[in-house]
Amino acid sequence: MADQVAAMCEQLIKAVNVIMDAETSHIYRLEALKFCEEFKETNSFCVPCGVQLADKSQPAVVRHFGLQILEHVIKFRWNNMQQQEKVQLKECAMQLLSKGTRSILEEESHIKDVLSRIIVEMIKREWPQHWPDMLKEMEALTSEGEAQTELVMLILLRLAEDVITFQTLPSQRRRDIQQTLTQNMESIFSFLMAILHLNVEDYRKLARAHCRVAVATLNTLAGYIDWVSLVYITTGNCQLLEMLCLLLSEPELQLEAAECLLIAISRKGKLEDRKPFMLLFDDVAIHYILSAAQAVEVVERRYIFLKRLCQVLCALGGQLCSLVGSDVEVDVPANLNKYIEALLAFTTHSSQFLKSSTLATWGALFRHETLSKEAVVVEMAIKYLRASMTNLVKTGFPSRDDNPSCHHSRVDFDSDEDFNTFFNSFRAQQGEVVRSACRIVPLEAFQIAAEWLQYQIASPIDMGDATCKSKTAEGLCSILSPSVVQWDAMTVFMECMTTQIFKSLEEEKLPIDQSMELLQAVLNYDTKDPLILSCVLTNISALFPFVIHRPHFLPQVLYKAPRTRAVKNVRRHACSSIIKICRDYSQFILPCFDMFYNHVKKLFTSDATLTHMEKCSLMESLVLISNQFKDFAKQKAFLDELMAPVVTEWTSDEMRHVLWDPATFLSFVGADQVVTEQSTDTDTAGLNRGRLSFCLYAMLGVVKRAHWPADLEEAKAGGFVVSYTSAGTPIYRNPCTAQFLVMLPNLLALIRTQNSLFLPENLARLSETFSRAHEMMDAEKNMVLGLTQHLLSTYDSPVYRTNLERMQGFFNMLYDNCFHVLGNAGMSLQQEFYTIERLAEEIAGSVFVSLDHVPDHRLRPMIHILVCLCRLNVKWQVINQRTSINDEDEEEVVCQESQVTQEMLEEQLVRLLTREVLDFLTVSCISRKAHEAEDMMMDSVQSSLPAQPTAELTELGKCLMKHENIYMSLLTLSFTSLSWKDTTNCHRTASIVCWTLLRQVVGGNLLPEAVTWFYTSVLRSLQVHGQHEVCNSTLTQLAMLIYENLRPRYMELKAVMTQIPNISVEALDQYDHRLMDPNAQKVGEKKRKDQFKKLIAGTVGKALCQQFRKEVHIRNLPSLFKKPKSDKDILKTEAIGLAALFSPDNDL
Repeated sequence: MADQVAAMCEQLIKAVNVIMDAETSHIYRLEALKFCEEFKETNSFCVPCGVQLADKSQPAVVRHFGLQILEHVIKFRWNNMQQQEKVQLKECAMQLLSKGTRSILEEESHIKDVLSRIIVEMIKREWPQHWPDMLKEMEALTSEGEAQTELVMLILLRLAEDVITFQTLPSQRRRDIQQTLTQNMESIFSFLMAILHLNVEDYRKLARAHCRVAVATLNTLAGYIDWVSLVYITTGNCQLLEMLCLLLSEPELQLEAAECLLIAISRKGKLEDRKPFMLLFDDVAIHYILSAAQAVEVVERRYIFLKRLCQVLCALGGQLCSLVGSDVEVDVPANLNKYIEALLAFTTHSSQFLKSSTLATWGALFRHETLSKEAVVVEMAIKYLRASMTNLVKTGFPSRDDNPSCHHSRVDFDSDEDFNTFFNSFRAQQGEVVRSACRIVPLEAFQIAAEWLQYQIASPIDMGDATCKSKTAEGLCSILSPSVVQWDAMTVFMECMTTQIFKSLEEEKLPIDQSMELLQAVLNYDTKDPLILSCVLTNISALFPFVIHRPHFLPQVLYKAPRTRAVKNVRRHACSSIIKICRDYSQFILPCFDMFYNHVKKLFTSDATLTHMEKCSLMESLVLISNQFKDFAKQKAFLDELMAPVVTEWTSDEMRHVLWDPATFLSFVGADQVVTEQSTDTDTAGLNRGRLSFCLYAMLGVVKRAHWPADLEEAKAGGFVVSYTSAGTPIYRNPCTAQFLVMLPNLLALIRTQNSLFLPENLARLSETFSRAHEMMDAEKNMVLGLTQHLLSTYDSPVYRTNLERMQGFFNMLYDNCFHVLGNAGMSLQQEFYTIERLAEEIAGSVFVSLDHVPDHRLRPMIHILVCLCRLNVKWQVINQRTSINDEDEEEVVCQESQVTQEMLEEQLVRLLTREVLDFLTVSCISRKAHEAEDMMMDSVQSSLPAQPTAELTELGKCLMKHENIYMSLLTLSFTSLSWKDTTNCHRTASIVCWTLLRQVVGGNLLPEAVTWFYTSVLRSLQVHGQHEVCNSTLTQLAMLIYENLRPRYMELKAVMTQIPNISVEALDQYDHRLMDPNAQKVGEKKRKDQFKKLIAGTVGKALCQQFRKEVHIRNLPSLFKKPKSDKDILKTEAIGLAALFSPDNDL
């Protein structure tokens, strides 16, 4: 036998060398790999060969393979081994631990790792029942040297990870091991602490080996601190935490010590148990933390340590905020100022990541009822606001080197886009904290903002170096220019301050005069740079609330906002600013309405450079102010006058001819003309497109903004109420209804024409220049695919650069706005809209014409579920075919990168469209109460249906569920979509939609075929999505709801269940018996769920990565010894309770 083992070992060594040799051909490597795998699976010499190969005289690669063989035997053959073989293997493994490794500094880490895995695999199968002395044997091993001690630490850590963290073994085995670990935790912790103390002392004597052991011990402690009782962490006056604080000053151990400290301080639990954590606010602990934070060298390990230390401080702050002011009676620490100074030091660090890590703690401190009133916190709020002046500035791009934070960003971020995404989130969080600080010190915050704004106004514009300047406009800043980043940061600060100051101060304490001086300075500030001008506009909007107290400033503000001469983005900003002001302060602006209206009319007639967008924004602003007339006749007269030119244009014979005929429409907008980029001719088609755009924008602005007064009495007095419903709800009339009704026929004609543009004959009419006019624009594609646009190009490029892109943008805008107008008409006009004669026929004859030809990206503005079902089904079938293509076919298909991108784009569009369709269904049918309670299905499963399930439906939903053809379409869509490869959609639909709709109709006469199909759809979706835990849970619950509620009436459901692979028919019969027999013993809900989950387990699909994985089976051992309950009758054998207390025989 020894010869056979030796010969086999020789072959295995050769095979391993072939596998690991870089020069080996692919065929030989596969052959060698196959030989090794077959040996592990079938050979009876695995254990002796594994032991021989693992000998420390062998090369590391061979030793590792030998140990892998032993691990494979334990994982896959253990259950079939004789007891003697198990004992022999265990002794071999322990011998390897004791004598089979080199010294701690020489041994390879992967050898240590696999050795620890071997022991843990045996522990998982045999401890504690069959290996009661395991812990003692491990403790004994530590006396044999540093290498053995480190291995013991690795074993204890992996055991905790497998049992507690990853839970990679059956529940009973896991409970046995966890229970035994918990019972022995006091001795385990004492053991770990002793090892750590001993090795730290030896390490300080410059013994490198002991340093390695100390690191391993700290890592093991980290694996236990996360879940053991807090008592073990805080015992001995927080001895463990004290030692960890001391180790923060040891360069080789500080990172691991910080990890342990972070895990410990982040623990939740009873406040009483967490009270000892306040000892870390003592001078000594804070001193060690502060000392450790004062870094000199900037190396990656040191930087990681600083991150952990920052997180430790923040976790400490979390404990402080939880304990102070609670029932536990914890006083504010005497040296709170030292802690806050340490936190501020991290907040002012050059690393943007470290700054961001402190935000949650600052927010908690500033919002805390008790701590926020402490003098030291109030003082620190001012310092924090000063620090924010630096932190809000967007600097530190990894590709640049103009700031100390750039170095750290290169460690933290992969690209400028990655950093930009982070910083946008970081700045939003900063805004919240700045607002919280402003609540504490509002006047000081105003002073800081005022000084900063005045400084920016006084400073000359700095465009920066060549890399910062705008690429498309000479002499202008880019988003990276120093002046722009400063203005941008200051603007954010100003907005945060102004939103908070009005909430924090009474009117008489507001700094009105100072704010008016600031506003005057901003209004007088003159700049031609568009990006800075954008910031100026935001500052005007931010300071506008102060104008309420000084009305004479109002005309200056209203005249300033629309008079911008810059790039399109800034014009948009100016338009949105004036709309926002008129929306929020319409009552205040009302006295100036006539003056503002006359000014707008003058602009319309005299200023040829005013864009359609600006004209529409000014009209929209006037409509918002006119809502304050609160007089129907007066507002209608104004709207008639305002919209007269638009109505005339839109209803003209020329426009009617254009809007009703696709060929004429294409000619009118110039889509059938060949145009070159160099063409200097007057762009008549461009002017025509502008006319159409203006009419639609104006229509949308008026329909969206015109409204009756919110107060019913004011609405009645103003003539807005025409009647009441039978329930007593008022029916209003909108002053813009007349204009809308006049414009509606041509609007519907335009929608019909746009749908017809996708017919083959109309696509053929497009010129060569505009043949791709209906395709998605690049920006839309990037948005659908989740790709970020390059940072500079977002701000630095014109919106539509080529004739084709202009046309694409026009078609996109026109299509979207048509549906925006229709959607807003329903909300604004309400009864007046829905009672339009033949409305349904008109919409069906326009919106739903030629939909088969309309591409997916055009469908998104209008979602109609009944039309989309068939289309979406076909699309998902195509996607499923793509993803299930076999390897052979895949090799034959040579795809260009553009083709792959197009497929990804199409798939993502289908996914977005699917979600929007289901969202539309949800909003239409299901009430907000049921919609918000996504865990509705997680409630107990009732075998009898609730009395009023319709309470979960909206009024529209109740109406739709009365018609069989409609509710069957809704149910078909909902249940079909469960199997589409979109987990987000599956989870939402299964948890909110399916049962809510189905339960409304189960009391009717559903056909058995329909019920079977619904149930099969759920089981089919478990095959597709079952490997995802969230989907598995919701789908299982849905299946159980259907089965338990419908099984009594539909025998067919049991027939479906019998077809599930590997189902236990006996278990199914038992489950059915309990369900059908009212006299059967009922079981608890949780047990019932577990039983049902086991019944349908055969339907759950596996993830691709799990499908070919060999299963590991760990057998349960006999239950741990439990003390039997006493059989004696306590009442007969012992005198207890009140009877004994008052017995005459009882002498007191």
